[in-house]
Formats: sequence, C-alpha cells, structure tokens
Amino acid sequence: MPEFFNVLPPDEARELLFQHLTAVLPAETIPTPQANGRVLATAVTAPHALPQFRRSTMDGYAVRAADTYGASESLPAFLQVVGEVPMGHPANVTLSVGQAAIVHTGGMIPETADAVVQIEQTQTVGGERLSVSGEESPISNHQSPQFPFEIEVLRSVAVGQNVLQVGEDVRLDAEILSSGHSLRPQDVGGLLALGITAVSVVRRPRVGILATGDEVVAPEETAAPGQIRDINSYTVAGLVTQAGGVPVLGGIIPDNFAALAAAAAHLLAETDMLVMSAGSSVSVRDMTVQVMDGLGQPGVLLHGVATRPGKPTIVGAVGGKPVLGLPGNPVSAMIQFDMFGVPAIYRLQGVHTMPRRGLVWARLGQNIASESGREDYVPARLEDSADGLMAIPVFGKSNLIYTLVNADGLIKIPLNKGGLLAGEWVEVRLF
Repeated sequence: MPEFFNVLPPDEARELLFQHLTAVLPAETIPTPQANGRVLATAVTAPHALPQFRRSTMDGYAVRAADTYGASESLPAFLQVVGEVPMGHPANVTLSVGQAAIVHTGGMIPETADAVVQIEQTQTVGGERLSVSGEESPISNHQSPQFPFEIEVLRSVAVGQNVLQVGEDVRLDAEILSSGHSLRPQDVGGLLALGITAVSVVRRPRVGILATGDEVVAPEETAAPGQIRDINSYTVAGLVTQAGGVPVLGGIIPDNFAALAAAAAHLLAETDMLVMSAGSSVSVRDMTVQVMDGLGQPGVLLHGVATRPGKPTIVGAVGGKPVLGLPGNPVSAMIQFDMFGVPAIYRLQGVHTMPRRGLVWARLGQNIASESGREDYVPARLEDSADGLMAIPVFGKSNLIYTLVNADGLIKIPLNKGGLLAGEWVEVRLF
C-alpha cells in the first residue's frame, strides 16, 4: 500500500489550498429580494440617511421638552393639543410654547417639537388617564378630535426622548455592507429600506462532482450483489448548495483511467471546482492522484490530511480552481468536503472569514479515545438530561452513512489531545 505523502494538519492544508485560489468569480446584478445567501461583489453605501425624517417611537404627543420639565402626577404640566400628524404625511403642525400635537408610532414629528410624551403618561384635563386602545383616546378614536383640547402631562421628557433622529440608523454615504459579505434576511431588509432594489453579487461557484468505481450505481437502480448506490454525489451536492454553490453532477465513472481523465477534464472546464469521489480500493485512489496531476498545474498539492475519518483526502488546484479527491466512504467524504470544499466555495466568492456555524456546548456522555497528532471528528447526537445537554457519541465505520443520519453534529477532538473523558464539556458543530 503506497505511503501517504505531505500529510498536513487541516488548518495548514486549507491554507495551502487557498494560496492557489487566486481568482474571485465575476459579479452579476440581481434583484435585492432574491439576494439572500449571496455574497456582495462590491461594498454598498447608503444613498440617503435612515430615518430620513424624525420619527416617533410611541403613540403620544409631540411636545417641546422644556414645557414638560418638572411634571409629575401630583403636579402635571398642562398643554394645549393643537393638531395631529396623520401617518404617512408631513408634519405640517407648528408648536408654540405650551402646545402639543398628536403623533403615532413611526410617524413624523413637527420641526418645532423635540420630544414625544407617551400617551400612557397623559390624561385629558378633567378626564381619565388614556390608553392606546381606550375608546376615549383622541389618538385611537376613529373620529377626528376637536382641536384644541387640553391634556395633563404626568411625567417630564428629555430632549430627543421617544424620537428617532435623522440618520440615527444609517448615515448618508456610510458603508453599510462590505464586499465579501454574505447577505442575510436582515441585510436584504436593510437594503430595501434604503431603496436599494438591485445588488452586485459574486456569481455562484459551479462545483463539478464525479463519482467513481465499478461497484457504484445510480440511486434509482437496483443494486446487485457487490454493488452500492451512489451516496457521495448527493451528500456533497447538498453541502455545495448550503454553501451557496451550484452542484453539477457528472455521473458515475468506471475504474478506467482514460474515462476518468476525460470526464474530469471536461467537467473542470465547465465548472469552477472539481470534486472526485474515489472508490475504496488503493488502485482507484492512486488513479485519482494521477488524473488530478494530469489536469494542469500545479495539480496535487497534498495527499493525506491528519484527520480521522478521511486521511486519504487529496487536495489540489488547477489554474486557480480547487480540485478535491474525497475518500469513497460517505462519512469521510462529507466531513472532508465540509473541511475543504465548503471553505473553498466561500473563498471563490471573496469570503475570507467563514460564516459562523451552529455550535453548542454539551457534556460528553462517554469516553472517546483518540491519537495525538491528528484531528478526530466523532458524530454525536444531542439529548436533554437533568444535568443539561448531553453529547452521546455515535460510533460507526466511515462507510456507514447512517452514522451521520443518526447524529446531530460532530465533536471535534483537537490535534494534540489524546481523547476526551465522559463529563467534559465539548463543542458540537451542528449539521
């Protein structure tokens, strides 16, 4: 059996791969509502301030704050209400000393006002304290109030209280999102709030996926004795989609060097990244190395990563495009593509800091053995217990896909730690 060469820890192996990925994919312009999960190609600046006008954060009365100073329930301030600012309209009410205007949550406040008194802190003169839903409230009453009328202010307000100022959320020309930012639902909402209805995003990386092996058949076929259905093409495709890429399935290639070389060259030319899922035999693994080296420069960067499962992973690059050779075992293939393929997809889009993954802390349910000098990834399911969240290892061979199906995430055993003890707090990376 050939020796693995140039074995590196995962972090160093990723950096080696990234050194050979020089090009960020070209940009395209798409409607902002369709941009969730996409990566910005250029920074976005605010075309105007947000809010564009001073807005009330409460139902209540726009006032001059100085007119309320010293007000209390035992000694209220008396103000004359001279008008109302309808929602969605300019504040065309001018306040003089001792005057107020009805305003609503989100509505504009008059230029001559500098604060808003919450309606619950007022009452009509000689009347009861009002509530937002109270029928007697001039704010909630469907009939237009008769102006002027007087209110008692039962608590003073400071300048700016209950008011959103112009630009308090976003200043004019401020950079609101940087290039390389992965857009989230709240980002889409923020862009639309500024009237930005189209954005420039990096094109989605196209990832070619080849399955190899005489024993591999399509999932819809009946597997004869000695045959297995293709799993890796579809698990890898799912990871590609989650990372923002577009999977391109190249089919199943038999254990034939010429056939694999031709299929790999064709698929690599049409995509931005190539993944070959090798069979379990040593001959196929060696064939993948030879095929990768024949695709172009620099070819194979390393053969073997200091991890379990997935040590036989092959990492390479051709013309700035990442090329991966994954082990045939489905658990190994998924874990290794998550370690190398997913970061490469983000890097091709100009993302240098991976989005945060779902992580939880839990107590380990039983001992886990490991060897110093490699990273181990152990599937685990999560269970609630009287002592809190427990991580129960799901042990199984790396060729058994239901090892992952029955798990909620992966426990990482660091490179230089010889195992974990039951009861320890461990970090579980969720699928």
